[in-house]
Amino acid sequence: MTDSISYRRATIDDIFKICELGQILNAIHHLARPDIYADATTVMARDKPHWISSVQEEDRATFLAELGSKAIGFITVQVVEPISPLLQPMAVGRIGSVAVSEQLRGRGIGSTLMKLAEEWARKRGATDVRLAVWAFNEQAVDLYRELGYEIRAFEMGKRIQAPADLAADGQDEASRA
Repeated sequence: MTDSISYRRATIDDIFKICELGQILNAIHHLARPDIYADATTVMARDKPHWISSVQEEDRATFLAELGSKAIGFITVQVVEPISPLLQPMAVGRIGSVAVSEQLRGRGIGSTLMKLAEEWARKRGATDVRLAVWAFNEQAVDLYRELGYEIRAFEMGKRIQAPADLAADGQDEASRA
């Protein structure tokens, strides 16, 4: 008999399962952008502070997908109410992270996790759901498009030298003169 996939809200007791699954995200992001993302590691204690608020804070939730008793995926979501005179007043669901074990992708786990997060946010008054995704993460982009998400904005970035690097460059130029 094969185990079926089940879904539930994560608790603080699941934090190391989330840290372990988070390594999937760490590896993808570090591989594509080692200039920004720290190396993936098996030291789970390093990541605990990053994930802890996702299971403890009242305006946030984490949902786990499990195959039997093994965690195979998770999603984090938060409801925020941006306050600005320039914006329409609304509660917004913010998807933080989504991870699914590589060997189980393509079975609807990510889609189900997204729907759970959307429903959780809707029940808390959200009328819009948003997320950020790196362009290099094509699998995630494809999933979000399949679920009806649209590109609304682009985040752009540029590496610049830190003041200490500029000072060092200036000293190097002075010593060459």
